[in-house]
Amino acid sequence: MNSTTTSPRVAGSKELARKEGARYSDAALTPPVDVIEDSGGITLFADLPGVSREKLGLHVASDTLTIEAESDLAVPEGLESSHTEVGLGRFRRVFTLSKELDTAAISAELKQGVLKLRIPKAEHAQPRRIEIQAA
Repeated sequence: MNSTTTSPRVAGSKELARKEGARYSDAALTPPVDVIEDSGGITLFADLPGVSREKLGLHVASDTLTIEAESDLAVPEGLESSHTEVGLGRFRRVFTLSKELDTAAISAELKQGVLKLRIPKAEHAQPRRIEIQAA
């Protein structure tokens, strides 16, 4: 699923509000995120190039998941940049999560610039088999 579609379990992302007169230092890029749903929950894959674990912040408050990060894409010592395609190294993305998801059991892994978040379904939302008793 691409970042412009909305999963039934994740209501669309809230874009960073750009207020008139906002400073460039307050701006943030919206990282692309893929959301994959299966019977046990959802998995989010966020592209965060140049981000280290120390500069990554994940926060859950009520039903809101926030991803905030800063990249470490510094110009090597002794070199000078003559052209910069992406000069902004701050990322921010906010999701509203379904009540069916267990936010207390989120797991996160950052590998080669890709953040993988696994959010399982809450126990009450898990499919279960009902056993039939013989009369």
